[in-house]
Amino acid sequence: MGPRLHQRSRRLNFTPMRLALLLALLLGAVPAVRASDVEVVRVWTDWRTAESFERISEYFTGQENTGSDVVRRTQPATRAGFYFLVRLRNHGAAQPAAKLVISLIKPDSPQVRVYTFPAPLAAGDTVFQLGLTGADWPGPKVHPVAWKLEAVATDGTPLAVEKSFLWAKPGQ
Repeated sequence: MGPRLHQRSRRLNFTPMRLALLLALLLGAVPAVRASDVEVVRVWTDWRTAESFERISEYFTGQENTGSDVVRRTQPATRAGFYFLVRLRNHGAAQPAAKLVISLIKPDSPQVRVYTFPAPLAAGDTVFQLGLTGADWPGPKVHPVAWKLEAVATDGTPLAVEKSFLWAKPGQ
């Protein structure tokens, strides 16, 4: 360090270690969102009919009104399907490009199927209705054997995970 910089750093009481820590913080060494910032409050699963989404305003406007819920479907033109109603709580900054990933096992095959939905996470609570619709779900009487839901940041970092009882082996 030059004599002038050294004198200034002493006046401000900055040791080289403190300067390094300050630079690391300023340059983003600390992640903007931690996994602990996002939590899955609850997940409900069930079959929903197309009619269950209709609201009175749709009769006047011809447009689906989802209210404050974020609705995502594997087949956007088909409303009836098996839905994951997910409430997420984001204690940190908004994540406009996050996604929700559902991995599940259907009764007809042990193969894991994965569905990915864009899911902008606002700060606070957000309710998502994630539908496996059309050809992606066999019918109203079928339920998944096991499932896992992950909220994932744009860089692929898992933010929160929730899974059904049968997804993991006991003790995991």
